[in-house]
Amino acid sequence: MTNSRSLTTEDELRASIQRDVEIGLEDDTESGSGEYAETDSETIIRISDVLEYLFCSRFIYYMYCLDIPQHEEKRFKVLKGREVHETRKLTNRDYVRRSLCCIRKESDVFIASKEHHIKGIVDEVLFLEDGTAAPLEYKFAEYKEKVFKTYKFQLVLQALLIRENYNIEVNRAYLCFTRSNSLVKEIEIITSDFKKADKIIQEILDIVQKGLYPKTSRSSKKCVDCCYRNICV
Repeated sequence: MTNSRSLTTEDELRASIQRDVEIGLEDDTESGSGEYAETDSETIIRISDVLEYLFCSRFIYYMYCLDIPQHEEKRFKVLKGREVHETRKLTNRDYVRRSLCCIRKESDVFIASKEHHIKGIVDEVLFLEDGTAAPLEYKFAEYKEKVFKTYKFQLVLQALLIRENYNIEVNRAYLCFTRSNSLVKEIEIITSDFKKADKIIQEILDIVQKGLYPKTSRSSKKCVDCCYRNICV
C-alpha cells in the first residue's frame, strides 16, 4: 500500500530536503566534524542546514542549540527521497549534459568555504563552452511549473562554492527533475542571489552561535508532518 502512494508537492519538497540533509551528514564524515564543523573557531554549516532553515528556521534551533535529532530514518517520505540517487543511475546523464553544452564535468564534489562558512556536495559541476561553470542537481520530483525557494538557494550556495574554489564565473545552474522525464530547468544566478545567500548563512550562524530562538514558519502544511511538532511552541 505504501509503495503505491503518490507524493504531493509538499511531500516532494520535504523528502528532497531530507535527502540533502542526509548527504550533509555524510559530508561531516569526510571532514571529520560533528553536527557542524568549526575551523579556527569559525562555524561551518552545511548546505542542507540552509534547506532546513528555509523550510522552517526552528529546525536549526532544535538540532543544534537543543541537540534534538530528527530521527526520520524510517519515515516514508525520507526513504522516498533517498531514491533520487538510484534514479540518477537510470537517467541518460550524458544526453542531459550534451544538451547544456558541457565540455567537462565533475561528479559528487565535496566543496567548502571557510570565508562563507558553508560546505556541501554538488551532484555535478559542469564546465561549459562559454568558459563558465554551473552546478547540476538531480531531484526525485516532478516539475510543477515552479522552482521552490529551497531548490534555488541550494543551487546558489553551490554556485558560490564553485565560484570561490574553482575561480570561475557561475551565472546559472540546472535542476533535473527525474520524475518529469529528466526535464532540466535553467536557473539564472545574479549578484543579489549571492548576497541573499550570505545573509541567510549569517542568520543561521546567529541561531547556532548565539542560541537565538527563531519565529515559526506558521505553516500548517509544514507543521502537521514535523518531527518537532510536539515541542514547538
